[in-house]
Amino acid sequence: MDTAEKAVELARLMEDGKGKDVVALDISGLNSWTDYFIIVTINSSVQWQGLYKDVKEYAKQHDLEIHESARKTAGGDDWNLIDLGPIVIHLMSQDARDFYELEKLWHAGKKLEIAPAGTGA
Repeated sequence: MDTAEKAVELARLMEDGKGKDVVALDISGLNSWTDYFIIVTINSSVQWQGLYKDVKEYAKQHDLEIHESARKTAGGDDWNLIDLGPIVIHLMSQDARDFYELEKLWHAGKKLEIAPAGTGA
């Protein structure tokens, strides 16, 4: 399984965990430090903890290393990220997502299709 397929699977995992407005972007040609962003709107720190647990289990099963889970804002509940090296997952409150507009910032990235599992995508 290549990295793009793992990014799509992780995006599906975020949707399964009730993350909203999940977007997966291929930004591999735009920088040198990661290949994919997954951007997800979450509602609470409890949801963040659940999604982090799911990602941790996925990473273990697919030989991905979680580098450092970092809180990007002072309060810690607005923007958290999970750095898997070639894939970075941004878990953001709606306010943070509206403010930082990562999709606009990385608009040159290619949006990946997140089809349901088993549909051939």
